[in-house]
Amino acid sequence: MSDDVRHVAARANDSSRLEFLARFGFVGSGIVHLLLAWIAGRVALGSSGEADQGGALEELSGTTGGGVLLWVCAVGFAALAVWHLIEVFVPRQGSNREQLADRAKAAGMCVLYGALAVTTFRVATGGSADSGDSTSEATSTLMGAPGGRILVGILGLAVLGAGGYHVYKGMKRKFLEEMRGAGRREVSKAVMVLGTVGYAAKGVALAVTGLLFLVAAAQADSDQPTGMDAALKTLRDQPFGVVLLGVVAIGLAAYGLFAFARARYERL
Repeated sequence: MSDDVRHVAARANDSSRLEFLARFGFVGSGIVHLLLAWIAGRVALGSSGEADQGGALEELSGTTGGGVLLWVCAVGFAALAVWHLIEVFVPRQGSNREQLADRAKAAGMCVLYGALAVTTFRVATGGSADSGDSTSEATSTLMGAPGGRILVGILGLAVLGAGGYHVYKGMKRKFLEEMRGAGRREVSKAVMVLGTVGYAAKGVALAVTGLLFLVAAAQADSDQPTGMDAALKTLRDQPFGVVLLGVVAIGLAAYGLFAFARARYERL
């Protein structure tokens, strides 16, 4: 990597304006997860709805002032994507292995928030999210590629691992390490509880999503429903599923509220 690229990235990383906009990305995440929790709660009680981020964005578009909020969220997500892209190039402290892990994480977050920004822009301009259908179509396409079952299986393991890490991160309160003044004295007890419950609940939802990908790979079933919507509805259909999905919905709401705290405290 050239010194010029590092220099430009470092200067951009010090931009207070970009940091300000990026923090709106956490606000957007909070709004999306609160709406996702609301939809999941309705689904638990027997109502219809697309219980994923795309469904949450379309729910937001139908509310008073939702159009403005969608644009705020889209800009925030885009700024967060740019911020994480910059982190890929900014020199870091630590061993080569630690630096590589940090860069890989930043690249993954860049892709995640970039995709969310694109989806939000599409909904804000009158398009449809169709995230559930898109996920299933992507799984079907991947399954039809050479070695597709293996690729879908690897994807399932990756999502399952991400879910497990979310649970670990919540229960061990590792999220505090990413917040300014990371000591427990600097963050209120309420924020710590929201983070603990929120990360654990999102981890459960991600783990079930990963399991659905693994089922699709194991059965070579390109029609197997995948994605967050399918995962939450799979939870609902289990014994005591209504209670289980209700608990997860409460946890997702906690994650949404915690995201607002991240907008203030996250170390960028």
